[in-house]
Amino acid sequence: MASTKPGERKLQILQTLATMLENPKGEKITTAALAAKVEVSEAALYRHFASKAQMFEGLIEFIESSIFGLINQISEQQDDGLVQAQAIAQMLLNFSERNPGMTKVLIGDALVNEDERLQLRMNQLAERIEMAFRQALRLAATQGALPETEAQARAGLLCSFILGRWLRFAKTGFKQLPTDQATLQIALLLR
Repeated sequence: MASTKPGERKLQILQTLATMLENPKGEKITTAALAAKVEVSEAALYRHFASKAQMFEGLIEFIESSIFGLINQISEQQDDGLVQAQAIAQMLLNFSERNPGMTKVLIGDALVNEDERLQLRMNQLAERIEMAFRQALRLAATQGALPETEAQARAGLLCSFILGRWLRFAKTGFKQLPTDQATLQIALLLR
C-alpha cells in the first residue's frame, strides 16, 4: 500500500467521517469505527487530530469555507439583490443535497454528545447565513424591489426555510430532497 502524505491522510479521515454521517440510521460514530473505515489504528487518527471534536471542526471549516466562498461569489457576480438572495438560497439547498453527511453537521444531529462549542459554531453559521440574506435583501430594498422594512423579516424567513429543508432532508433519511419545488417556494418568499 502506498504511503500517504499527512495532509492527504487528514483529508481522507474527514472524507470518511462525512461519508459515515450519510448513514440514514444515524448511529453514533466512534473513533474505532472511523479508524476501521480508514484502515488505520485509532492512535493514527489521533496523530492527525487531537480529538474527535477536532475532526468535526475540520468538517465545519470545510462547510464554512465552501458556503461563504460561494456566497461571496454570488454577491460579486449579481448586482440584483433579489437574484442574490434567490441564488444564495438555491446554493445552500444544492450544497446540502450534494453533501448529505454534512447536512447532519449543519443541523447539529452529528454534534449531539460532542463538544458544546461545535453546536455554538453551527449556530453562528446560521446567523452568518441570515446576515448574507439580510445584505442581499437590503440591496433589493435600495433597488426598489421590496420595502426596506421587510428586508430583515424576509431574511429570517429565508434562513428558517433553508434550515427546515436541511432538517427534513436529514430526518427523512435523505429521501425528501431539499431542492424539491424549492425554486417556486423561494420565489414566493421573495415576492
